[in-house]
Amino acid sequence: MSLLVVGLSHRSAPVSVLERAALNADTQAKLLQDTLAAEPAAEAAVLATCNRIELYADVDKFHAGVAELSTLLAQHSGVGLEELTPYLYVHYEDRAVHHLFSVACGLDSMVVGEGQILGQIKDTLARAQELHSAGKLLNDLFQQALRVGKRAHSETGIDGAGQSLVTFGLEQLAAGQPVAAWAQGKRALVIGAGSMSSLAAATLARAGVAEVVVANRTVERADRLVEILGEAGTAARAVAMDAVADELTRADVAISCTGATGLVLTAEAVRSAVAGRTPTAGSEVPGATAPAAGRAAGDNRPVEAVRGGFSVEGEAAVAGFDAAALEQHGAWVDNAPGEQVRPVEASEAETIAALAVAGRVPEMRRERVPEPVRQVALALLDLAMPRDVDAAAHRIDGVRLVDIESLADASADAPMAADVDLVRSIVADEVAAFGAAQRAAHITPTVVALRTMAADVVASEIARLDGRLPGLDEKQRAEITQTVRRVVDKLLHAPTVRVKQLAAEPGGAGYADALRTLFDLDQETVAAVSLATPHEAEGKNRGPA
Repeated sequence: MSLLVVGLSHRSAPVSVLERAALNADTQAKLLQDTLAAEPAAEAAVLATCNRIELYADVDKFHAGVAELSTLLAQHSGVGLEELTPYLYVHYEDRAVHHLFSVACGLDSMVVGEGQILGQIKDTLARAQELHSAGKLLNDLFQQALRVGKRAHSETGIDGAGQSLVTFGLEQLAAGQPVAAWAQGKRALVIGAGSMSSLAAATLARAGVAEVVVANRTVERADRLVEILGEAGTAARAVAMDAVADELTRADVAISCTGATGLVLTAEAVRSAVAGRTPTAGSEVPGATAPAAGRAAGDNRPVEAVRGGFSVEGEAAVAGFDAAALEQHGAWVDNAPGEQVRPVEASEAETIAALAVAGRVPEMRRERVPEPVRQVALALLDLAMPRDVDAAAHRIDGVRLVDIESLADASADAPMAADVDLVRSIVADEVAAFGAAQRAAHITPTVVALRTMAADVVASEIARLDGRLPGLDEKQRAEITQTVRRVVDKLLHAPTVRVKQLAAEPGGAGYADALRTLFDLDQETVAAVSLATPHEAEGKNRGPA
């Protein structure tokens, strides 16, 4: 197994870099195709979420693989390699398995324990299977990651260690109040109708808002979400995107999560929406510190992109709603074709020696500055990557803005539940088991080839015996054949069982080579056996022990 992952996340890179490096669906597909075309990679998968971009590959050379995958990430993200390199992390073999399993359990999420990542991992595997970029290693890896994540959520209280990004964001907006008390009777505007927006709408409805207005570029998709909310007893209506500015003037809270490559809500639109609500609303707040802007002002093309699905299993936020219908709606929207306008720039560099050592870049956190206390007329939650809301809105009096970057800062201080240690233990056990299974599977074709060779020797010797003793009757011939087979099987049983046990241990990959050398097995024969499944091959060639 030569599993390599190269990526960046909210733990290694600032949001301004993450949003510039965001990959849309078409770019992800092209990245997978180019990775497979690269010499070091045999399989590939891309895990792209709002706060991480990771490229997984089965490579035959570590250093060449790191250089190639890093260069490909830079080329397809449009961020120059020299600029991207300091934010990249690299994991190899068992460390890469440990990383993905930790991600699947929510240990590496911005909000520890959130379950939406499982849906995104599931979509990553489905995309790789659809594009035929995932072979046996990545299929096994991602399927096992899903099982490990589900096990962590079912056997521990990791769900209680954190919340979904939506719930966590609303808690930040509520600024210490219970979300239900803060949201009671408010008018909410949800911009977008995909997975995250669907969860946001359901969370707001359950919190007790008076009305949910869903705005989307394709009104049909908004209508479907509104129908689901209405069936749960929430007042909801759908509007087109060109009605957002008007609806914002009546909203108390707005959540935006689209795939737009430009701003959906400019600072001027927000200023106009709050003007007159309080004596000073809409004016500039002196000294307010805004997060670094990630898009050019005025670039407000709303375009939906394909996003990963979300898992509502165990989410108290959607209690009382048809969770299956919400998830089905999110998947329907996220897999629908959409306009793609993000440009892809070429890389400026060719090598990446700085990433030749496996490991991760330490977390990067900006210094937190206390916000001035002010009356909030409009609460904005921006869950998009790249940003939907102009960061300058933070400086407008009467506005409270929470975005991915501020959530990352807040989550750094979130309490860790004791169950996190239990999940870490589960991850460690599962990584060891996965590695053992992969190493054991590696030697199976060699064992099967050895048994096949032994069966051929027995058959050859029985044929030779028939020529020398043609007078043997069928009963005698069968008894002799069975005896010879039994002797061969008994001689091979202990070594083949033991070599499988040894191969399953760390560093056991060399036992397959030793077995081939000792018994002079033809490499082509072993390779041919590898094309069949171990169950088929062993069932066909193994005799009684």
